[in-house]
Amino acid sequence: MSQSLLFGESSAVQLRPHLTSVQEPPDLAAAEKACTDLLVALRQPLAGEEMAETPKRMAQAFAEFLAVSPFDFTTFPNTEGYDELVLVRDIPLRSLCEHHMLPFVGVAHIGYLPADRVLGLSKLARLVEFFAHRAQTQERLTKQVAEHLWAQLSPRGVGVVVEAEHTCMSLRGVRAVGTSTVTSALFGTVRDDAAARAEFLSLTRTRKGA
Repeated sequence: MSQSLLFGESSAVQLRPHLTSVQEPPDLAAAEKACTDLLVALRQPLAGEEMAETPKRMAQAFAEFLAVSPFDFTTFPNTEGYDELVLVRDIPLRSLCEHHMLPFVGVAHIGYLPADRVLGLSKLARLVEFFAHRAQTQERLTKQVAEHLWAQLSPRGVGVVVEAEHTCMSLRGVRAVGTSTVTSALFGTVRDDAAARAEFLSLTRTRKGA
């Protein structure tokens, strides 16, 4: 489990852990100065009215991208004994590639097989947002979401698939516009049982309007 997270009083599984990132407030003044230095070094015309405020806006934009909002990972007793797959598809995500600090944008599909607890469905989207709002790799993001569900919800199985377009590849370098990267992380029954694995992966491939 990442050392940058706090899950309450102990490392044991909690029913409602409060997720927060150990993050110092951004120094916007220093960030603005750094953005100014960068743009000047890149020979951008900051003297004109059009770009005079660009360093400030640039610093604020990056601060917004990297701001992690805490939330409660709310679960409920599985009083109905529901034991089939719970799947939320097409959860929007945006993050920053840690190699180039350029955005990658896409969707996450998250499913789990409940045991004693079920999860408030909105928390799946909040969980994706929590781990996406930082400099990231898609592989790590996918694994962090799956590992947290596995550790904190204790389900029988977890599956996470992320599909994203990386602007560091589509807008620069090879400029492969329209390409997408797919990553997955599977735990428990979703990984080990062939039928459960096939069901989860087939449902994540069913697109809207199909």
